[in-house]
Amino acid sequence: MQTSTKKILLASTSAYRKALLAKTGLAFTCASPNIDETPVAGETPDELVKRLAHSKASVLAAEYPAHLIIGSDQVCVIDGHITGKPHNFENAFRQLRAASGKTVTFYTGLSLYDSQKRQAQTLCETFDVVFRELTDAEIAGYLQREEPYDCAGSFKSEGLGITLFENLSGRDPNTLIGLPLIALLNLLRAHGVNPLL
Repeated sequence: MQTSTKKILLASTSAYRKALLAKTGLAFTCASPNIDETPVAGETPDELVKRLAHSKASVLAAEYPAHLIIGSDQVCVIDGHITGKPHNFENAFRQLRAASGKTVTFYTGLSLYDSQKRQAQTLCETFDVVFRELTDAEIAGYLQREEPYDCAGSFKSEGLGITLFENLSGRDPNTLIGLPLIALLNLLRAHGVNPLL
């Protein structure tokens, strides 16, 4: 396989995405994309995360002209409503109360932008989380222990959040944490980047 001469840039300051990409053993740098993440009226969850993932990757192209730039964005949908990061206890409590006993779908957008060719490949991966019936005391206890206020859906599935679920369903568990590694590695291999070679 031809080895890519391009460097890899993760267009994110998320510690979770950085840790996921580090699992591959690939060398990469990180930069903040600083984009407006406001949804557009009438936009579906799929459209929203793909647009934001692409925007995050492409906005850094001028600054990083010989890179493969990875952008990603995630939302969860509860009862047909798009929700993002809760940022505080009250919002997180409301999100988990709304999710109790329901199936919540996470939409994770992924974009790989070749800044040299000015070409992007963008996709969306979904992941379903079935929550068990949660008591208010359980929700409060969980939030006080883990404080997942910077996480879409108000939990960390890789941590104590696993106690909230009945079932998880999706192609790649990394998608739920914020970066679909299986899909990303497929895109990178097409650019000559393979962590095994």
